[in-house]
Amino acid sequence: MWETVGQEKAVSLLQCSLERQALAHAYLFVGPPHVGKMTLALDLARALNCEAPEPPCGQCPSCRKIADGKHADVQVIDLAGSRNSIESKPQTEIGIDQIRAVQHSASLPPFEGRFKVFIIDGAELMSHEAANCLLKTLEEPTGRVIFILLTAGERLLPATIISRCQRLELPPLSVAEVGTALSSRCNLETARAGLLAKLSNGCLGWALSAAVDDSPLKQRAERLERLLQVIDGDRGERLDYALQLATQFTQNRAAVNEILELWLRWWRDLLLVKAGCGGLITNTDLKDTLTGRAGDYSLSEIRDFIAGIQAALVQLKQNANPQLVLEVLMLSLSRRGG
Repeated sequence: MWETVGQEKAVSLLQCSLERQALAHAYLFVGPPHVGKMTLALDLARALNCEAPEPPCGQCPSCRKIADGKHADVQVIDLAGSRNSIESKPQTEIGIDQIRAVQHSASLPPFEGRFKVFIIDGAELMSHEAANCLLKTLEEPTGRVIFILLTAGERLLPATIISRCQRLELPPLSVAEVGTALSSRCNLETARAGLLAKLSNGCLGWALSAAVDDSPLKQRAERLERLLQVIDGDRGERLDYALQLATQFTQNRAAVNEILELWLRWWRDLLLVKAGCGGLITNTDLKDTLTGRAGDYSLSEIRDFIAGIQAALVQLKQNANPQLVLEVLMLSLSRRGG
């Protein structure tokens, strides 16, 4: 049974490839964080190594080992190293040594399964040297070895890498799909399930995490509180915050992108409230705050800042100077009531 939710097109394509024994040697799964890329990659790894007649069964020893991260032939490579290795030193990029270890492992036959599967999580975070090293491996595929690259930033990957992979896009799920999945998997009240479904931005992984642990919601509250402080602050405070974000960006791009995406949704909600469409907002638990703030800005001011956030996100993806981009964004924000 495939664990992936709401990605029928991608699952169907992979199932057909398995049935026809026409798998690509490398796949590129593209989609926002927490949308289900890792779940789909592990589903494919289970299907490739499942011992049941109709894979993936999820119950055979091979499927259970893969689910537990203990299968010798399935490796996940990310910023923490290889999850099947003893290396766990924090990193800011996937380095060449990690990819060289993958090359060596790929040259050996499977140890306990039918296929070796290498899942590179955050493939856009590979160093230039690591990407070139992987490219050589992708250009010379070997039998019974499958590479699965996961990325939320496809533009940061070399075109030569992308061209050697079969690309599958995983779009955000609908609010209804996320809500249904939450209801079936978690014992949640309807109101809470609906709130998490809206806040998830179509990413089921985030919603499931928030359903069992308040940490994502607490982090969201902290980030929005900081947003309101910046809105109310002077230019000096905004520039200080821009520097903080720029410093964080060099260490954790994803976290800063998440903050800006959260800001984008906040200002979109403010625009909707201002336009009299409050029933369409995402942050439904903060409707009173949004209503109170809507009178402080004109529609054009809100639209301009939404455009500024969108431009900043694009520029950061294009490797523009993060401090400059974020300073311009902070200075473009009209002061509350100004």
